[in-house]
Amino acid sequence: MTEAFVYEAVRTPRGRVRRDGGTLADVPAYELLAQLLRDLEKRDLPVDAVQDVVIGVSSPYGEQAADLARVAVMAADWPDTTPAGVVSRMCCSGLDAIASASAQVRSGMLDVVVAGGAESMSRVPMMSDRPAFAFDAELGATTGFVTIGVSADLTAAKHGFTREELDAWAVRSHQRSATATWDSVVPVTRDGRTLLAHDEGARADTSAESLAGLAPLFGDDPLWSRVEDRIPGFTRPAEGLHTVATAPQLCDGASAAVIGSAAARDVLGRAPRARIAGWAHTAVRSPGLDGTVAAARLALERAGIGVADVAVAEFNESFSVTPLLLTRELGIDPERVNAQGGAVSVGHPLAASGGIILANALDLLERRGGGYALLVIPAALGVSMALVVEGLAR
Repeated sequence: MTEAFVYEAVRTPRGRVRRDGGTLADVPAYELLAQLLRDLEKRDLPVDAVQDVVIGVSSPYGEQAADLARVAVMAADWPDTTPAGVVSRMCCSGLDAIASASAQVRSGMLDVVVAGGAESMSRVPMMSDRPAFAFDAELGATTGFVTIGVSADLTAAKHGFTREELDAWAVRSHQRSATATWDSVVPVTRDGRTLLAHDEGARADTSAESLAGLAPLFGDDPLWSRVEDRIPGFTRPAEGLHTVATAPQLCDGASAAVIGSAAARDVLGRAPRARIAGWAHTAVRSPGLDGTVAAARLALERAGIGVADVAVAEFNESFSVTPLLLTRELGIDPERVNAQGGAVSVGHPLAASGGIILANALDLLERRGGGYALLVIPAALGVSMALVVEGLAR
C-alpha cells in the first residue's frame, strides 16, 4: 500500500456568528472554500492535476445542500473536468474528508486529492436541516439523541470534572488564542477588501472570576430524562456544568488540504509537509462525547506510535470537557495540547474544523522541526474520530 502525504494545508480565519450579522455572514460556504481553492492555485498547485475534491459538510442544507464541493470548484474557476463531492459525519465531517482522500491515495487509485470542509453557521444554522433524530420523539429515544450540550455535561459528570475545571480550561483557551500566530491562515476577502485575517473571539482578559458568575446552559434541558432512561442509575448534575464560555463558539470557516502520493511530489513540484500515519472512527452508546479516547488510542495504534511520541495534540474543544478528558485519559503532557488555544475561544465551524486543526498542527510541527500530531474530534450520537500525522522536515 502506498503512503498518503499532506503537501499543503490552508484555512480561513474563524469568524464568530453574531445575532446582528458576523464578519463572514455575507460570505456563503462555497465562496469561503472557493477562496482557499484559488489560494492553492496561487501557491502553484497545478489544478489540472487534482483528480478529486472531497469536502466535509455537517449541515448539507439550503445553499450548503447537494454538492457544495463541486459548486466551490466551479466558483473558483477550476477546470470543468475536476470531480468533487461531499461527505457528512456531523462535526467529524472535515476530518473524515481528509481520511477519505488519504484512503483514495493509499489505494493507489489517485495521486492528488484536495480535501477539507466548509460551514457557514451564520447562513445555515445548526439543525436548520431538521434531522429526524432531533425532531421525531420516537426516533430520538431510539438513537439517544440529546443536545450536544447535554452530552457534554453528561460526559463531564460521568468522569468527575467540576465546573471550576471546565472554566479553567476556557481561561487557558482564551489566553493562548489571544497570542496565537498561524502560518496557514488565508484572509477572507470581498471585492478586493479584506473582511477577516485572523480568528475572532479570543479575550486575553478572561479570568476564572469573570466566568464564575455565568449561568449553566444545559442544567434544565428536558432531554435529561432521555439520558436517565438510557443510563439506569445515572443522576444528572444538580446544576449544569458547561456555560456559554465553556461551549465552542458558533462560527464560519473553511479548510482545504492537498493530499497526495509519493509520486505526486514530481507533479506538484514540492516536498510534502506531512505523512498521514493513521486514523480511526469510533462510536459509543449515545449520548456522550467520551468515544474520543478510544478513537485516539486506536489511531495511535494504527500509526504504530504511542502517546509519548505525540509532540502536538489538537483536540477540538467541543466543550471544555473534550480536551480535559483526552489529556487525562491518555496521560499526555498538557503543554502539548492545544498549545495556541481552541474552539471555546475562537469557534468550531463544524465540518471545517477537521481541516483547521490539521493546518494548525502542521504549523506547530514545523516550528518544532517535525514529529507526530494527534487530532481528535467528537460529534453527536456518540461518534468520534482521530487522525495521526507525521510532520516532515523540508
